Amino acid sequence: MPAPLMQLEILLPFGVFARRSGVSRIVAETADGSFGLLPHRLDCVAALTPGLLLCASEAEGESWLAIDEGVLVKAGSRVSVSVRRALAGTDLTRLRQAVEQEFLVRDEREQDVRQVMARLEAGFLRRYARLST
Repeated sequence: MPAPLMQLEILLPFGVFARRSGVSRIVAETADGSFGLLPHRLDCVAALTPGLLLCASEAEGESWLAIDEGVLVKAGSRVSVSVRRALAGTDLTRLRQAVEQEFLVRDEREQDVRQVMARLEAGFLRRYARLST
């Protein structure tokens, strides 16, 4: 009896980016390195880092997606990947460049904004505490 294949769903904050059925293999990147999913793998959850996600099926062959950080959940034959941003393409070099330029650089800017906001909040709380005493 052939192995049941997986259904993959890529979710973005504002909607569904892609749905693939008949998926035989998925490779994703985490902080600890790349790992693969096959249909009979135990259910799992993984925190994803910005990188490339490989999805292989007989109907579509291998396809690559550039994804931002997010979460992968495998439950039975269903695999859900929830990420902030995703890009599809066929040229691996361009997809890798997109990850490096768009996702990682944008994350650095967001960290800078978070640091500025944290300083503003801390300053506000200090001033409020002085007024309260």
